[in-house]
Amino acid sequence: MNLVIISASQRKQSQSVKVAQYLSEVSTGYEQIMHFELCQYQLPLWDGEQQSKLAKRSDWLMINGHLKEADAVIVITPEWSGMASPLLKNFLMMCSSQDTAHKPVLLVAISSGISGVYPIAELRMNALKNNKLVAIPDHLIIRNVEEILNYQKDSTSLLSKADDQMRHRIGYSLHTLSKYSKALKTMRAALLIQPYENEEQYSYAM
Repeated sequence: MNLVIISASQRKQSQSVKVAQYLSEVSTGYEQIMHFELCQYQLPLWDGEQQSKLAKRSDWLMINGHLKEADAVIVITPEWSGMASPLLKNFLMMCSSQDTAHKPVLLVAISSGISGVYPIAELRMNALKNNKLVAIPDHLIIRNVEEILNYQKDSTSLLSKADDQMRHRIGYSLHTLSKYSKALKTMRAALLIQPYENEEQYSYAM
């Protein structure tokens, strides 16, 4: 199985990247794990036309190639003014159900303070309609992110209670995601074998 991790801060080497790197290190059960820091790539502002994804110097085809092969996705966004990042929303609009439908996604929001819930609510409400990614029931909100998931100098370093609890919760969420990955891979195969009559009419959800 393959896992794609998307970190969607518009700042390079952000806290989102730190979280993505930790998730990549502790995820298990995947043959390949790819992490894309979106601000490091050229993605056009999508105008609703398929051709715009192929703009000059666009990295979309390369990233989408890995999405096609993915069995699970993790998206990580900072909370900016109570919203998910524009970069992530543009990316999710570019995703096509042909490549991402019925693949489980773990939603992760990060905050420098005690908030972080609003991006999760926003993504669950309106970010997955047409790409048909399946948000698993569990999600992660990593609050006070500067204080946790930092590099440990040695294995004897003591973690704060909040840091230790978050690492354990992350482990649970990744374990759950891996089970969804296996289950939905079987379902996607079944849908290919037995498609619904004229299902191409319903490429967009209601």
